[in-house]
Amino acid sequence: MIELKDRVSFLNKVHLFSGLKENELAGIAAKLNEKTPSANEVIFERGAKPDGFYLIYKGKVNVTRPRENGTDFLAFLSAGDYFGEEALFEKRDRSATITTAEASTILFLSKDDFDQLFTQYEKLRPNFLVAIKSRKLARSLRFKWLGSKEVIYFLARRHKIRLYQTLLAPVFLLSAPILLFFWSFVSGATTPYAVGGIILCADILWAVWRAVDWSNDYYIVTNQRVVWVERVIGIYDSRQEVPLSTILAVNVETDQIGRILDYGNVSVRTFVGSIRFDYVDHPSQAADMIREYWERTKATGTQAQKMAMKNALRSKLGLTVEAIPQEELPPISMEDKNVQKKSLLRIVLANIFKLRVEDGGTVTYRKHWFVLLQQVGQPLFYLLLITALIIIRGWYLLQTPNLTFIRPNAAGIPRPDSIVVFLLFVTLPLTGWLVWEYLDWSNDIFKVTPEEIIDLDKTPLGSEERRSAQIENILSTEYQRIGLMGYLLNYGTVYITVGGTKLEFQDVLDPAGVQADINRRRMARIAKKSEDTANVERERMAVWLAAYHQNVSEFTDTTAKPSMEDDMKNPGLPDADLDFNGPGQDQQGQADNGDFW
Repeated sequence: MIELKDRVSFLNKVHLFSGLKENELAGIAAKLNEKTPSANEVIFERGAKPDGFYLIYKGKVNVTRPRENGTDFLAFLSAGDYFGEEALFEKRDRSATITTAEASTILFLSKDDFDQLFTQYEKLRPNFLVAIKSRKLARSLRFKWLGSKEVIYFLARRHKIRLYQTLLAPVFLLSAPILLFFWSFVSGATTPYAVGGIILCADILWAVWRAVDWSNDYYIVTNQRVVWVERVIGIYDSRQEVPLSTILAVNVETDQIGRILDYGNVSVRTFVGSIRFDYVDHPSQAADMIREYWERTKATGTQAQKMAMKNALRSKLGLTVEAIPQEELPPISMEDKNVQKKSLLRIVLANIFKLRVEDGGTVTYRKHWFVLLQQVGQPLFYLLLITALIIIRGWYLLQTPNLTFIRPNAAGIPRPDSIVVFLLFVTLPLTGWLVWEYLDWSNDIFKVTPEEIIDLDKTPLGSEERRSAQIENILSTEYQRIGLMGYLLNYGTVYITVGGTKLEFQDVLDPAGVQADINRRRMARIAKKSEDTANVERERMAVWLAAYHQNVSEFTDTTAKPSMEDDMKNPGLPDADLDFNGPGQDQQGQADNGDFW
């Protein structure tokens, strides 16, 4: 049975109850019923009538939606998460099926108590509205670059006031066709009608484009990272992200109008700068959500360190070591891989020019083949032009009876046609120029290894510039696709911030995938280094604690106190004659069945 104080402490960490005092939380906690479903037990099914609201105190659940040919997996929720609030708020049937993934402890608030909650504490309503809006938007979008166990906790577009601001210009432009139509009606001329119609159509398309542009920008917080997605159709595409663990502070900025309409800016400050969530609806509640999951990430890291320390000590004592579940790293972007699978031309070109090669954990990238075409465009054009002139000259020689390719000069010596020879000589420097541009393109190499990122820039027959950085020192990554060709051919630049400098992987194919390659290896490297450092410290502490546990009877024996002289002779711990013979054994090898665990 969960104690009331533990329930209050639990509710105090959930953003839904932000703003309540401890005595108010205690009143809610007292109404919660504790349930302990076993693994694979259905909590409720899609289509069921809503009976209440659920909070996961311990364990994990799967959120699924049945369909004709199977089941769609929607989300994976763990301790601290909640479910069931949408159907209660909107007074409808359940939209998904909830099943426990393992034995869990769930706190349940009945439907009547849930309704009474907002009667008593109206200020909680925006907290729930932000969560419900985020979940509904996440289900409608289904970002394919998310991991299988990555859960979207917060997802928002800019406030609609921003949409209205962007539509002001098209609305004002409507005055032009209206005036032209009026002029045409008064004067009887047809030209103003035509011009007004063209302006009206262009204005409508402009307004639609601006509305779509507004809807394509998202602010996202998952259980692993903070992401800002910005997209302008056919012109610009960017995704900037930072791990939750790198957050330093979360701040809210609002103006007078924002406070009235309840919108503002949420600034997520990290080691390298800030990611701004501009014009966010309910900014205070959004900031509370981000802080909660940031704190949860830190708490998870602390708990993992405690478990590792416990396992190190158990290992020293010869006891069974508990398995620690590993968190899934952010995946390679599946969205862009699926795009490539649908484009045979893109696959062929990528393989011909070897734009991405992975060998033994090291990934090597080159600039996009379209950049190569831009570099070799001029020499290739001139070579094709010279080739065409050679063909035309050859055809002319064949069609002219008294002219041949090889004919005698005035001295009677056979010589080839001078024009063809001249054109062939011209092809030599052009070919050299073409080869030079190809080598210059192929010598620009970007590498991602398990330990570092490398930017190699070498000019043909010239100097080589090598810029590198340890992958664990990366603070943030961002990719951009700029221009219509960058958008259509899926290439762009990945910006990697390391300390006060930036490395750029310029014009690489599938920049989202490159960003994912870097982030995945960075997180794995940080985890490995942190684990190595922690292992050294845990090993040292485990030796001391194990020595104490194996000799606890000697340390607590007041009849045999070592002299100060003995202490000075043996300042280190443990004594040199201590024998680590196994679990709970003293110096004579006798079993010591102490109850350390």
